[in-house]
Amino acid sequence: MPDPVQGGILIVDDTPNNLRFLSTTLTEHGYKVRSVTSGQMALTVAQAAQPELILLDIKMPHMDGYEVCQRLKSSSRTQEIPVIFLSALDEVIDKVKAFNVGGVDYITKPFQLEEVLARIENQLDLRRAKAEVQTLNAELEHRVRQRTIQLEHEIAERQRAQDKLLHLALHDSLTGLPNRTWFMKRVGQVLDRARQHGSYLFAVLLLDCDRFKVVNDSLGHLAGDQLLVAVARRIETCLTPGTTLARLGGDEFTILIDDVANLEDAISVAERIQQDLRMPFQLGQYETFTNVSIGIVLGGKQYEQPEHLLRDADAAMYQAKGEGKAGYRVFDSSLHKRAMARLELETDLQRALDRQEFVVHYQPIVSLHDGSLSGFEALVRWHHPRLGMIPPSQFVPVAEETGLVVPIDLWVMRQACHQLRLWQENWERSHPITMAVNLSVQHFIHANLMAEIDDILTETGLSGRSLRIEITESAIMKNAEFATVILEQLKARQIQFSIDDFGTGYSSLSYLHQFPVDGLKIDRSFVSNIQARDQNLKIVQTIIALADTLNMSAIAEGIETHQQLALLQSLGCEYGQGFYFSKPLAADEAADLFQAPQPWPLSS
Repeated sequence: MPDPVQGGILIVDDTPNNLRFLSTTLTEHGYKVRSVTSGQMALTVAQAAQPELILLDIKMPHMDGYEVCQRLKSSSRTQEIPVIFLSALDEVIDKVKAFNVGGVDYITKPFQLEEVLARIENQLDLRRAKAEVQTLNAELEHRVRQRTIQLEHEIAERQRAQDKLLHLALHDSLTGLPNRTWFMKRVGQVLDRARQHGSYLFAVLLLDCDRFKVVNDSLGHLAGDQLLVAVARRIETCLTPGTTLARLGGDEFTILIDDVANLEDAISVAERIQQDLRMPFQLGQYETFTNVSIGIVLGGKQYEQPEHLLRDADAAMYQAKGEGKAGYRVFDSSLHKRAMARLELETDLQRALDRQEFVVHYQPIVSLHDGSLSGFEALVRWHHPRLGMIPPSQFVPVAEETGLVVPIDLWVMRQACHQLRLWQENWERSHPITMAVNLSVQHFIHANLMAEIDDILTETGLSGRSLRIEITESAIMKNAEFATVILEQLKARQIQFSIDDFGTGYSSLSYLHQFPVDGLKIDRSFVSNIQARDQNLKIVQTIIALADTLNMSAIAEGIETHQQLALLQSLGCEYGQGFYFSKPLAADEAADLFQAPQPWPLSS
């Protein structure tokens, strides 16, 4: 038995017998049935009850089946109800007309029960299938709408995420300022404008905090970060709308001033920033001060790359920092030339050791008691293949900054120890000759220093008693605790130790008393200006007396005149070196000194 159909079947026929037969038969087969005898009644019932199927007689008075069907199909409420036409066997059905008004099937009279049930069931199945399709379509449309809404939401979320990532990629996370990438793009844009408009000018300022490391090291990184944020906010208050402030990294900021009239516009911004930064910053319970050194570049069509502007601003900033804190410097071409020369020097210095361009010269150290040769100081020289002899004052600071000073120190020590060992083998001396070798600060605190010295002494066969290590006074005092350990290790190897350039640093007499120091080298700045009854004479006298009290030798550097020599002798200075005795000599020239028993007369 078929499932009951909601709304049932509507039978429309003006013949009572037909109605009775169909109604009884379909009811017995489980269908819900309603019957009417006219087209008008059929339309009224269909609008009110909306049957699932209509069995419609074609030949009826007043309104035939075709017209009823046409009206049903013209109403949105009933147009989906399937219709089966009923016709007598001898009637000719107008199939074209039936199709045009929406009829899809027909049953002929007299009725055959199997046919009636089959056609009804077919139409109801079609109706159910169509309803299922509509339901599926509705569900599909709903799912599509939901998915569309979801996709729109996902797209919006992705866009927000991309915007956030883009912001993070182009901004500094600490200060919220644009970062280097964003700044360089912005500078590229103004460069394009400068190329299009030849008179267009702009300015780039590079700012570096002068005391940031002190704050960071003393109060901690959190306070350092707070200071950077505070500096950024204060700089922002000094800038006009349209001016770009960015953080390059660390304690460096940069400013792009768009469309300036002249250099004075940029200078006024720099002065305003430095004036505002003079006010203290409150970091929690601490009040601190900082300012900035500023490099200024006036940009225009002469520049091709944004990096070149930053490079020149950086050169000007370092020049300003070197001239004193809280200053500014405007870039000029000479700064670039010096920077390029420095870069070329660094590059050549990297290759100098491999190319064996360094040479060691030896300056005699003379006893001021009898004029005898006491030892030598090994002094490195760089024989550049193109620039000739480069003095240490030019390349040693570069070597210290680049870290090359350590391998250079080792090379000099090895050469000097090897040379002294050769001299010892070739000439016998009544008293031992020592070799003084300078060590840089970086090398002095190097973890492998003692192992490296041991290797060199073993390799050259030189006794530790013949080697004297020299370190500047300031280098020792900056690393006093560590220096004590190193000096004890040197003493255990019988290696002598002297403090170089004594009197120019800030020695602590308590530390000096504790250090196992063998000698004090009096700086040439005191010796060169020494005169009877002047301040330098008193300083030299004090150093010599201090050395004598602490059982150390005193060695005067830079002796150039007999007057200087005489004064030093009168003060009891034990040793001396300088052009009065000899300039630094090549190894073969220094060897000649061994042939004279007392080469330097001490009186005129």
